[in-house]
Amino acid sequence: MDTGEGEMRFEQLIRKVEQAENAIEANERAAGADLRQLKASWKDLWTPGRIVLGGLGAGLLVGLADANRMASTGTGALRLMSMLASLSGLVAGTSAQSAAEEAGQAAEAVSTGAAPDPAVAGLGAAFRDNERLARAADAARAAGAEP
Repeated sequence: MDTGEGEMRFEQLIRKVEQAENAIEANERAAGADLRQLKASWKDLWTPGRIVLGGLGAGLLVGLADANRMASTGTGALRLMSMLASLSGLVAGTSAQSAAEEAGQAAEAVSTGAAPDPAVAGLGAAFRDNERLARAADAARAAGAEP
């Protein structure tokens, strides 16, 4: 009788183990189905507009973090100041070049007697006045008088 009772307990343990294995397999199948559903929902969630907004948000965060890092170190501030100085030199050079071109056009218009462009008409008048003053000064020097 002892052996019958031992066999009964052993068979009960085997049945419990089989039930536990079946439960684990059912949970694995449910987890796999949940994971597939999550992947599908995640892909549907990312529309082009949301992708762009996510990229802009991430770029803003990275830019702010980089700006804070640059501000906390002296080299970052020096690099920023150097960049601003270079940019101001570029703007000043471009402005000087355009002013020189306008002055050249005005001088050419005065020397040829042609009507200058309306944009440089004021400069042409200034050159004519300047030339008239220069001729008067030359005449005064030739006559021996101080201008």
